[in-house]
Order: sequence, then C-alpha cells, then structure tokens
Amino acid sequence: MKKHIPTYYMIYSVIAFSIMYVIVTYLNKFSVYQIVFFRAIGTLSLTMPLIFKKKIPILGNNKKLLLLRGILGVFSMTLFFLSIKYLGVGVSVSIRYLSPLFATIFALIFLKEKVKPIQWFLILLALLGVFLINGFEQNISSIGILFALLSAITVGLIFVITSKIGNSENPLVIVNYFMFLTLIFGASTSFNYWINPNLKELFLLLLSGVFGFIAVFYMTKSFQNSKINIVAPIKYLEVIFAVMIGFFYFGERYTVLTFLGIFLILVGIISNFYFRIKSSS
Repeated sequence: MKKHIPTYYMIYSVIAFSIMYVIVTYLNKFSVYQIVFFRAIGTLSLTMPLIFKKKIPILGNNKKLLLLRGILGVFSMTLFFLSIKYLGVGVSVSIRYLSPLFATIFALIFLKEKVKPIQWFLILLALLGVFLINGFEQNISSIGILFALLSAITVGLIFVITSKIGNSENPLVIVNYFMFLTLIFGASTSFNYWINPNLKELFLLLLSGVFGFIAVFYMTKSFQNSKINIVAPIKYLEVIFAVMIGFFYFGERYTVLTFLGIFLILVGIISNFYFRIKSSS
C-alpha cells in the first residue's frame, strides 16, 4: 500500500489544481491582480504557521535563487491567469504545459545537458500543436496565446532554478518566498482595479490560495517519495481535467483542430519527458 502513496499525492495535487482553475475562472469579474493578491493571503495563512511550528529558517539558505524563483513565479502565475480570461481554462492549461519543453532548452543552455535530435523533433511537434490552436482559429485570442506561452517559458526557467536549489531548501520556504512576493505584487497592482467582494466571493478568493497550497504541497511530496518517471505523467491529467471543466462547466467549445493541437502538445511533452528520463537512467 505504501508504495502507492506518492501516486495518491500526485492525484490530490491534480485535483487541487483543477479546483483552483475552476475558482479562478468563476471569479472572472475580478482583475488578475486582485485574484493573485487573495491567493497569496490564502496560501500564506497556511505556510507561515507551518514554518514557525516546524522552526524552519524562514529566509532559507539560497536567498538570491529563492528570490529569483519567487519573482519568476509571480510573473508566470499572473500571465497564466490573464491567459485564462482570453482563452478559457482548457486551452490555457494545454499551452502552459509546454513548460517542460522550454525547460529542456534552458537545461541545454544553463546546465549543459545534452538534447537528442528526437527531443528537438518533439519540441517542434508540441509547438505545431500551439500553431494549430492559434493559426486556424478565428475565435482564439492571439494575446491570450502570447500570455500562455510566456507563462510556459517562465515555468521552464523556474524548473532550472529549482533544479539548482535541489534539496537544500524546505518546500515550505520556496512556496513562502513565492507567495510573499505575490502578496506584494498583488497589493501594489490591484488598487486601481479593486472590486469589493461579497462574502461568497471573498471565501472563494481565499479558497483559491488554499487549493493552490494543497496542489503544490502534495506535488512536492509526491516527487520526494517516488521516482519522477512514475508520478510525473499523472500530472498531465490536469490538461484533460481542464478541457473537461471548460467544456462541461463553463460551456467552452473546441473544434477538431483545437483538440488536435492539444493532442500534439501532450504527445510532444510526454514523449520528451520519457526520453529525458531514459537518457538520465
């Protein structure tokens, strides 16, 4: 039974991320800046007590890398939430999952990792998927595609930075840096766009932060307690969940070309991940 626990952790993470996407999409009357502000409050209300309870050094050991990762995290999350407003949750999540492919490119540049020709082909295949979503769809927002792509590129950089940090930092410290910077950014940018939420909306805004914390926390525990090649593919269920949520809950409509584009993105990502694991084993 214990050997299956990391798998359950990843499933919990996928479910929590999917619920967070539903909440963010539902709260579309609020600006992205106000949403990220309340998400930070919801998450920090969990991370801060846990850090103090466990007596973890709140500033960590790699302050510059933690700060850089946090800044990139704020940038990526804001762009992703913006893309949802233009594209809908299904397409936005699918494009954002190009991030492992960008991580491959950045690992080549910064970490000097080798990239096989087949991996370059798979990167191009996934990018073709983005083109199919955007290039032949009159109703697809180009600015939304740009936001989602920039978010994916930024996440790729975050993967590289996190790899350099390694196990020298407690995951709570990493999340806390990210959310504290998010709080500052959200507080300073949401002022001009502020809408007073009612009690239900306030609850949902804070709840997005709670589910965001649960998602990241269990994803981290899953990677810490199992081999990456066993649990990582489960995370791609998020794309399927996101498309289903967009279709059934928010009435988003997808054409055959959109589905083909999403399929090519998934094939490129998952196959590239397989070759990375195979080459490192």
